Formats: sequence, C-alpha cells, structure tokens
Amino acid sequence: MKEKMFCRQCEQPAGGKACTLAGVCGKSPQASELMDKIIYLLQGISIYGNKLREKGIAFPETDRLIIEALFSTVTNVDFDTQRLKQLADICVQHLDKIKTEFIKTYPAYDISKLPEPALWTAESDVNLSNREFKAGILNGANEDIRSLKEILLYGLKGMAAYADHAMILGKKDEQVNSFFYKGLSAIADSNISSDALINLILEFGNVNLKCMEMLDGAHTEKFGHPEPTKVFLGAKKGYAIAISGHDLFDLEQLLQQTENTGINIYTHGEMLPAHGYPELKKYKHLVGHYGTAWQNQRKEFDAFPGAILMTTNCIQEPKSSYKDRIFTTGLVGWQGVNHISQFNGRKDFTPVIEAAKKAGGFQKDLPGKEITIGFAHNAVISISDKIIDAVKKGQIRRFFLVGGCDGAKPGRNYYTELAQKIPSDCVILTLACGKFRFNTLDFGNIGGIPRIVDCGQCNDAYSAIVIAKALADAFGCTINELPLSLILSWYEQKAVCILLTLFSLGIKNIRLGPTLPAFVSPNVLKVLVENFNVRPITTADNDLREILG
Repeated sequence: MKEKMFCRQCEQPAGGKACTLAGVCGKSPQASELMDKIIYLLQGISIYGNKLREKGIAFPETDRLIIEALFSTVTNVDFDTQRLKQLADICVQHLDKIKTEFIKTYPAYDISKLPEPALWTAESDVNLSNREFKAGILNGANEDIRSLKEILLYGLKGMAAYADHAMILGKKDEQVNSFFYKGLSAIADSNISSDALINLILEFGNVNLKCMEMLDGAHTEKFGHPEPTKVFLGAKKGYAIAISGHDLFDLEQLLQQTENTGINIYTHGEMLPAHGYPELKKYKHLVGHYGTAWQNQRKEFDAFPGAILMTTNCIQEPKSSYKDRIFTTGLVGWQGVNHISQFNGRKDFTPVIEAAKKAGGFQKDLPGKEITIGFAHNAVISISDKIIDAVKKGQIRRFFLVGGCDGAKPGRNYYTELAQKIPSDCVILTLACGKFRFNTLDFGNIGGIPRIVDCGQCNDAYSAIVIAKALADAFGCTINELPLSLILSWYEQKAVCILLTLFSLGIKNIRLGPTLPAFVSPNVLKVLVENFNVRPITTADNDLREILG
C-alpha cells in the first residue's frame, strides 16, 4: 500500500520500523503531515535566527514558539489537526518576520544560498513526501547522516518539553534557547558531516543537562523540595477529578479552584510525584493516586467516576464512554475533546469541575495500599551519610536505576521480573512511568533505607544524575566506577534527550529496552557500542548474572 506518512520517533512504530499508514499512537496522516511542515518551518526560522543571534538579536516570542511547536510534535501530545494547522500558520508568520529582520541586518547576504527551509514561501509549499525529504527524516543523505539528524531532532523535541515546563514557571536560559536554533539549522544543512553531527549531539547532551537543572530549580522554587511522602492508592467517597500528564502548575491551579468544593483530586500517571512537593501536598483534597501508566488510561478512565484533565503528553484516543468528561489543556489536544485555554496567565477549570459533579464521583470509600514517593535529590542527599555507611559495611551491594517510559508493546514485563529478582541487598532507584510495572510491590528496606527509591517523573531525571554524582564524589570515583547499573526503558523523545545527556556525561554500560530505536542506523549503533558500551536488554536472569558476576 502507498505510504501516507512516515514516523518512527517512538519505541513502538508499526512493524518495529515506521508508521506509514497511520500512527500506532493514533496520529492521523493529516496530523503527521502538519507536524512535518512545522518542523520544516522551524528549520527555516532557525537558519535565520541562528545567524541573527551572532549579532545579539533575539526574538523571545520566537523562542517560545520553537519550544511549544517542537513539544507539540512529541509523541502523544497534539492530535488535533485544526490546532496543528493554526500552529503551522503561526510558524509561517514568524518565518516571514525573522527573514525580514535577517535581510535588514545582512543586506549583502545572498539568501538563495541558504538551505531550502529558509526559502519557503506559500507559493513554493511542497507536498507530504517532499516535505519529509526536506525536514531531514527521509532526506537524500546517507543512512548514517539521516540517523544522526533524527537523533538530534528527537533530542531537541524532548528538551523542548522540559524547556516548556520551565518557561511556564518563568524560567528560561539563553544557552538552551540558542541551541534550538543551532540544532535545527544543522538538521537543515545538507553538507554537514557525521563527525560534526556527533559533536553537536554530545554538545546537546550538556545543554539538555542545563535545561533539566533549570526545570528542577523552577519546580523546587515554586513548590519546595520533594519530601518522602506516603500516597494512598484507594479512593474516598465523593466527587472526583483525575489529573494526568506532567504540569505541576496546572495541578496547583486545579487544587486552588476546587478547594472547599467537596471534590477530591487524584493524580494519574506521571503526576504521582506531585504528592511529595510541600506546596502541593498541603491541599487536603489531594487525596491520592488513581491508575497506572499512560497506556492503560482507556480502561482506567472508563472506570473512573469523575472528570479527567490531561495536562501534557500521554493522551490516547478517548473512548466515547468518557469523551464528554475528559479535558485537555496546554499543548495537548485531541479532535473533539474540550480544551481549557489560558487567559492572562491563568486557567479556568470550571468546565472540569462541573463535569466532575455531573459524573457523581465515588459512592463509597475504596481500600488501597500506600506507597512512598518523594525521593528527589535533596531528600536522598540528606541521608547520603547513612547510604554511604551501608555501602561500606556491605549492607548495600549495588544500586540499580530501573526506570524510564512505559509502553503497550510486549516485552516490558522484563522490568517487573528484573525488579523482583534484584537481590535483597541492592537498592532500586526509579523514575518516570516505567516504575508502575513494580512500584506497588513490597521490597522492604535495608537498615531503614527503602529498597525502592522513587525519584519522580521523567522530568526529574536530573535528580537521578545529581544523586549519582553525589555518590561518586563521596566515594572518590567516577559515576562509571560506582556500584550502579542503569537499565532503562524508553518510549518517546524525552527519553532520547535524557539518554543523550547520559552520553555527554560519559556514562557507560547502559542497558536499553525493550527494543533499540528504529532510527539508529547499524553504523551509528556501532559507534554507541564502541564508545559507551550500550547494549539491549536480554532476559532478567541473564542481565543480572552479567551485572552481579
């Protein structure tokens, strides 16, 4: 059958290769085409913007556009073709504006020699297949150049998600903002070498570390440092709203607007870590956590007797049974789903509140266990002396970082089996939604130190890096010399940018699964194996045997 689209940016593309007829995630060919156009236009904007920044000329509104537009193309964010069309039109306006400024600043420059995205006009618009060609996904370059460009592009998309969350809380960084222009313009360069791209990817990893640090600071300044906190997994009688995604500021606004209304708020998915922040957990009607990871939401939301608010990526096509009580906000969207927009920096969640009351809520209390979360870097480092002492006494043999994205494709039960088989004298660090495979199991503790240490969202990967660095400093060694093994699961582009940051830090021996990315060519994979000893997961027994010797 003739290809209608081409997308392979997530872990589960059709046939393990690429989605060409419709996205496994639910993305339509029309949405895919618009996203290709947006990426193409962003390259054009970045070619001009990158050179203008050399003259100290920046456009804050365009910085915001690039971040929001890249984030909108991340897997499971925006499926609404009408919104994507509007976004593409805004990109055209910014391209015209920045092109005009460039011509004024560099009057003698022959722009006809610039890469094609810089020369886009409405009259020269291209069809889908050509746009993919020019957007760097299926360009005419060799397979390895193509692969490296895709790695960089997906890393930029992931960093845009972190930059957007930080920007919402008033934080931005010139190094981060300028790299979006640098990276996107490099992707448009048909003459760039593989060595230049590799160096750029490693540079990106360092810039993304800065971005993650910025987001961590934005969260802790606004909501306080996370604290170890018990979270209820049952339900309380009364009206209910489940909030999913990653945006903590949306949660705070919802909590403020529902206080003293008789509505209980439940986190879902990656919102679980919100319970550890002092400025969020002070709200008594933030009563617990409902459900598990994103891929189970259709079943879980169908059974939830309240309203649902999706704040960022992770949305799936809503079932008709709850489509009238699910709402999107921010950059996330689905055709036909009610969207809550922002006005003057605030959002009015009245429609969500009304839907929660109409749904009826839980008719009785439902029992549930409690789990402990909130072990971000501040909490763990505060007991580092205790941890170091336990290692020196032989009470803790090894640390395992088992975390990352969850997903629907078979093979992810590996992570549950691995966690269960990790010896009782080892500690499991975890983060992101992959932990829902095992975070309700009882792992006990080692001398009062919990054997499972939940560091937070995928957005909180910075915490895991800070913890690893602190332990390495305490033992006078490098991170690679620590008794630490990284077994990661990936699904979308935020996982890609985290992995690139780990490479930029020189971290080796990472096990990755459940499959390796389809966009990594054999030669690029060979480079990763030779330089970082990246390897695919095999079986829990085999990997543990190799790690523990």
